[in-house]
Amino acid sequence: MKYAIVTVPAAPVRKKPNHRAEMCNQLLFGEAVKIIKIKHEKWLKVESLYDGYKGWLTNHLVTFTDKETAQSSSNKITTGLLSELTINSGAMNIPAGSSLFQFNKKTGGIEGFQYEFSGNFTEPGNIKNRTDELITNAQGWLNAPYLWGGKTILGVDCSGFSQTMFKLIGVAIPRDAWQQAQEGKRIKKLEDAMPGDLAFFDDKDEIVHVGILLGPDKIIHAAGKVRIDKIDKKGITNSETGERTHNLKLIKRFL
Repeated sequence: MKYAIVTVPAAPVRKKPNHRAEMCNQLLFGEAVKIIKIKHEKWLKVESLYDGYKGWLTNHLVTFTDKETAQSSSNKITTGLLSELTINSGAMNIPAGSSLFQFNKKTGGIEGFQYEFSGNFTEPGNIKNRTDELITNAQGWLNAPYLWGGKTILGVDCSGFSQTMFKLIGVAIPRDAWQQAQEGKRIKKLEDAMPGDLAFFDDKDEIVHVGILLGPDKIIHAAGKVRIDKIDKKGITNSETGERTHNLKLIKRFL
């Protein structure tokens, strides 16, 4: 089979087929992938069906399936920072942004794996005010530690944070900051920005950071940890130290 579903809370995705290689991403429970290549029997090069992001993971982290099943992605997304799920009679804690695959009335299944879930989830198409929901969710992640490639409350990077927050309201954006910066509607001035807009920051003309605007002078972003800092037309100033930390390059709107 050339497709698979993630059946662990958060599967580390690496640049190369080696446990010592850089973790560039995480795939969350219930997310589907296409298998591009197999190496040393256990290493799979995969492409996420959600955002097209590619990388390597081991076969222990997924359950194989067919194309039709993999493409029947769930519109039910978990919202609890960590939520308990029972799978094949064993407990598992899954992070916010997980997909409840083939889920109906507290039960679901993935190729022989049966699971029960009674935690909180959302069906993004039913959200009435996506901006308010986005901001509320983002503020609930304050103090989550920074982790390169991370996408959970236990460790998240800047673009993983913005992507997951937007996933929770049903808006799909790319994985990396430089990819996100290529999409959305350009907002020319900071004073014209609205809560929920994404601000991008550069270093030598390369996009290296992203955060979610809370207003014209505040931003929530993952830098050391998820934090709220001051922003002006030049960039971000650390609210605690007064240090200028990031240079503003552009602003994009996705809502």
